[in-house]
Amino acid sequence: MSPESFPLNAYLERIGLTARPSCDAAGLATLMRAQLFTVPFENTYVQAGLGVSLDPAAIVEKIIIQRRGGYCYEVNGLFAWALQALGFQVRLVGARPMFYGRRWAKTHMALIVDMPEGAYFCDTGFGRFGLRSPLKLEEDSAPVQQDWDQFRLRKEQHEWVVEALSNGEWESQFSFDEFPAEWVDFMPANYFNSHSPDTIFVQKLLIIQQRPDARIILLDNLLKTIRADGVSEEVLTEPVEQRVKRFGLTWPV
Repeated sequence: MSPESFPLNAYLERIGLTARPSCDAAGLATLMRAQLFTVPFENTYVQAGLGVSLDPAAIVEKIIIQRRGGYCYEVNGLFAWALQALGFQVRLVGARPMFYGRRWAKTHMALIVDMPEGAYFCDTGFGRFGLRSPLKLEEDSAPVQQDWDQFRLRKEQHEWVVEALSNGEWESQFSFDEFPAEWVDFMPANYFNSHSPDTIFVQKLLIIQQRPDARIILLDNLLKTIRADGVSEEVLTEPVEQRVKRFGLTWPV
């Protein structure tokens, strides 16, 4: 999708911004957090057997017009197009999830934004330890506090590894290199994530809503709320249609 054809005003309204963010590091952080706190990460289309379209017009219709969410290709694709419409220089990159217990393919999409002062890694669609602000790509950088979470980047040969602090220990979340990918490169990964029984997206319903004071996760019928002061869990007995309504969604059938 070209910057000229992207419906920027409708996008900004969708994420609750009344003014265009500045084309700098502060504007980048403002846009990323605004989208995180308004657009849920969710796989209801996969669970309903509808598949996930990577047609840009379909993603705009789904997230902006229908006010739904999506998983990484959808939410990060939308974020990348918005950034380009605002004048940012964006690279899509493939990332390798590292929490499966075995070597995994680069099935995650994220992005790098190039600025005069350096490059920033951004991601609006990654599981429990999802970033809440951009990370500057700097070797040997100190851990970064983002709300109640801590993240750090480390360089491992030609790749960067994103780590999150969990119960006092650093856990690797995913790795990526800086080589730019094209939109079409994610077509096979999207098909795999939306069809293979090996993926969490096919196995279970997953909705994650980031908020300034919490991260709310629905995994099938387990509702987990993570805040700075702890974690609460609730097992839901209501039908799936009622579960997704908690996130402002309707079941897509």
